[in-house]
Amino acid sequence: MAKGHTIPIFDLARFLLCRKICITIFTTPANRPFFSDSLSGSTNINIIEIPFPQNIQGVPPGVESTDKLPSMTLFPTFVNATKLMKPHFEKALESLPPVTFMITDGFLGWTLDSANKFGIPRLVYYGMSSFTTALTISATSLLRTELSDDEYFQVPDFPWIKITRNDFDSPLRDRDPKGPHFDFIMESIMATSKSYGQLVNSFYELESVYVDYCNRISSPKSWCVGPFCAVHELSKEKQEKPSYIKWLDGMLEQGKQVLYVAFGTQAELSPEQFKEIKIGLEKSEVNFLWVVRKSIDEVDDGFENRVKNRGLMVTEWVDQREILRHRSVEGFLSHCGWNSVMESICAKVPILAWPMMADQHLNARMVVEEIKIGLRVETCDGSVRGFVKWEGLEKPIRELMEGEKGKEGRNKVKEIGEAAINAVKEGGSSWQTLNELIHELTERRQV
Repeated sequence: MAKGHTIPIFDLARFLLCRKICITIFTTPANRPFFSDSLSGSTNINIIEIPFPQNIQGVPPGVESTDKLPSMTLFPTFVNATKLMKPHFEKALESLPPVTFMITDGFLGWTLDSANKFGIPRLVYYGMSSFTTALTISATSLLRTELSDDEYFQVPDFPWIKITRNDFDSPLRDRDPKGPHFDFIMESIMATSKSYGQLVNSFYELESVYVDYCNRISSPKSWCVGPFCAVHELSKEKQEKPSYIKWLDGMLEQGKQVLYVAFGTQAELSPEQFKEIKIGLEKSEVNFLWVVRKSIDEVDDGFENRVKNRGLMVTEWVDQREILRHRSVEGFLSHCGWNSVMESICAKVPILAWPMMADQHLNARMVVEEIKIGLRVETCDGSVRGFVKWEGLEKPIRELMEGEKGKEGRNKVKEIGEAAINAVKEGGSSWQTLNELIHELTERRQV
């Protein structure tokens, strides 16, 4: 129950609707409006609410998604609390007509018991790339050694790739991982290994080496059926353009290029780091649209007034895809969450990578070093988790938007973006893979 996990599930639902499949989505009361709004106009989707556990220590009442948590330190408490939803989930399952398969988030490992109880194949979705999964599997033994945090090492099964311990989040990066968070991760992995399959929001041509590796040495089988965001959206009523799109229209009319800046719903920026971003954007002299979380409490220092002719700060929820697809947007300063990477590829927009947590550091490695569709911000100490001063932001922003490396990234992302869109078209690799999976599951049910 995180926006970065649920949004691609909506897209996957649309994919399945195109195959004439009836879908039931389970959610909780506080998350229901987000689901309903995102799926408006979609027929053959039934939404069922199940209550979220109450009185969970540390989790405020009414908080039912990770972006609303006071701090991500509460993540293990939050996800473990979802186990208490199991009886309600199973009661609701009993009321449904025969189910051919279920797709559940990888962090909801407890749904495997429910799937087995009702004889329903469980497909798992984590929202990660095969690249990240493969590198995590291959590097785990080295993370248990005395390697220092920023010491580069070759990934055993992929010797052309060099990474550091700091490219992984705790507890995976710890030499002796333990505690509630690690126990939860191991539970999730175990439940995944006993499930029917794993869905990957990617396409085979992009990371075939890593998909094949995962399928060779781990289970269950990975099925690349994305990019989910490439699905054609179902027709929606024409609505008034949001103010930020009108602003982009104005920049386009003036022939101006725009840098889109967004760090996802969960990044926690310190006031000091926030200040450096503002200085970097101001000194870069590029046009920008910056989506800012409302939780950042800043004293007005006149920044917005100084950049008002070329910069826009937005605190509302935005349609990121609509922004990336806008013809004025020529670069994306991103945290490199996997959804954002896929959306940028499909929009053919190069990335300036600034990873912050979870799988984002490995995604950034892929973006910059593996598929070469962007650049990376420069930390002041050279480490992947170091503080970024304005100079380390201004220089790569200029290079991305105006330099030779930015041009190379722009050409490369156009090529990969075309392949991404072709993968989900009829006859494409993802289109065929999804057909094979549905056929396999349908045949299994009929046996």
